[in-house]
Amino acid sequence: MSAAKYIPLEGFTHYNEATMTARSQEFFDLMKKRRTVRDFSNKPVARTVIENAILTAGRAPSGANKQPWHFAAISDQDVKSQLRVAAEEEEREFYGGRAPESWLNDVAHLGTDAVKPFLETAPWLIAVFRESYGVDTKTGERTNNYYVHESVGIACGFLLAALHNAGLATLTHTPSPMGFLNKVCKRPKNERPIMLIVTGYPEEGAKVPDIDKKSLEEITTWI
Repeated sequence: MSAAKYIPLEGFTHYNEATMTARSQEFFDLMKKRRTVRDFSNKPVARTVIENAILTAGRAPSGANKQPWHFAAISDQDVKSQLRVAAEEEEREFYGGRAPESWLNDVAHLGTDAVKPFLETAPWLIAVFRESYGVDTKTGERTNNYYVHESVGIACGFLLAALHNAGLATLTHTPSPMGFLNKVCKRPKNERPIMLIVTGYPEEGAKVPDIDKKSLEEITTWI
């Protein structure tokens, strides 16, 4: 394999300390308003907004630049209905016996259950797939991907931030297991679904749990 061609770094802006501090504070203030929403409006969201958010996710770093992710953006109402039926079937089994008691206890205060109306109500569902291995488009041979979980996780973070920045609410939904997503989204066997990101406008009067995040002291060690 030939060495990568290196080009000059362009577009990097140097800010003074005051501007950096202000920008970091502004971004924090924006992101701390992000909340997981379960009550969505059916108000349409332009496809361009979703395209830009996915393009942002695609700028995430990845092992060896393999970019081992795929995003299936779903707005078709029939497909969303199929997904809800399949997801709720898995969720009923999960809540009805597959889930460990400790997990059920940990989420009890959130009031979640197997009923997922948001899968039909929200204008967009984005199924995120991780590419366990690649397939050479010319030879059909299997190729290696690296740090797949880490890479796709970073891309999901970019995607959630981009959607929030655009003014949309989000929910990360992880029905267990999620194999039905491959069938519904027509994705190949080398891809595995890791989550559904539900996005759109919150329903008028939507409520969220009265919870908070850990403090800086709880999540940071300065060395």
